[in-house]
Amino acid sequence: MSRMLIDYYKAIEDSSAKMLEAAQAQDWEGVVRYEGACAVLIEQLRHRAQTVELLEEERVEKARIMRRILENDARIRDLAEPWVQYLDGQMNGARTLLH
Repeated sequence: MSRMLIDYYKAIEDSSAKMLEAAQAQDWEGVVRYEGACAVLIEQLRHRAQTVELLEEERVEKARIMRRILENDARIRDLAEPWVQYLDGQMNGARTLLH
């Protein structure tokens, strides 16, 4: 049963990698799509993790997977920052025109 938890972590890691690939291609709709998949997997993982404990080697694997997910997240944020600033500028311009 604990192996199933690791499978959830791996699936989240895979979705995270796909989010990064989409961000590198500036496919922001793809990023949002994979982010949604991650959210579903995380919720499922939370539910399953309440009743299952990982073995020592699985905790080590989980830590490796979590580091990779966090690295992907940081890279996605770096790629998204110019796009977010552009959107902020567009929104501020629209607000100025409305006033």
